[in-house]
Amino acid sequence: MIGIKLFLLFSVFCFLSGCSGFKETTRGFLGVSTKILEDNREGAMKKDFNADLPTIHQKIKDILKIEGVYVYRDDLSTNLIALYVSDADTTPVGIFLTEVDKNNTRIEVASPSTYGKEVIADIIFGTLDGTRKPKDEKGKTDAKKPGLWGK
Repeated sequence: MIGIKLFLLFSVFCFLSGCSGFKETTRGFLGVSTKILEDNREGAMKKDFNADLPTIHQKIKDILKIEGVYVYRDDLSTNLIALYVSDADTTPVGIFLTEVDKNNTRIEVASPSTYGKEVIADIIFGTLDGTRKPKDEKGKTDAKKPGLWGK
């Protein structure tokens, strides 16, 4: 009986550890992993803005709140905001912030989905540039709106 319990415990441990650590496996199981976003960072849409990192971070949080996207992780230690496009569209998108210098910040929008990356980049970059106004009502982001990029 003890042998069966030890075997089951060992099997569960091996299953959960797999190729990644226990912590990342647990996050993946709970749906809050950021590994896929970090893996897709190389193909991120990037743009630099003339403001310090804390200011840009707060502005992005405000924009996302107005747009009604679902932020599932806001990690100040890694300067990452991980979100889903909306409550209904669970396409993961990551916003990575990098301090270029004291007064300039680089924003990188990464996602395994080109569509999700473009939607969020359009919202963030356009609002920060002043070429797009935030929605008037919370939760009104229309990711399926035709013509977002002139198509």
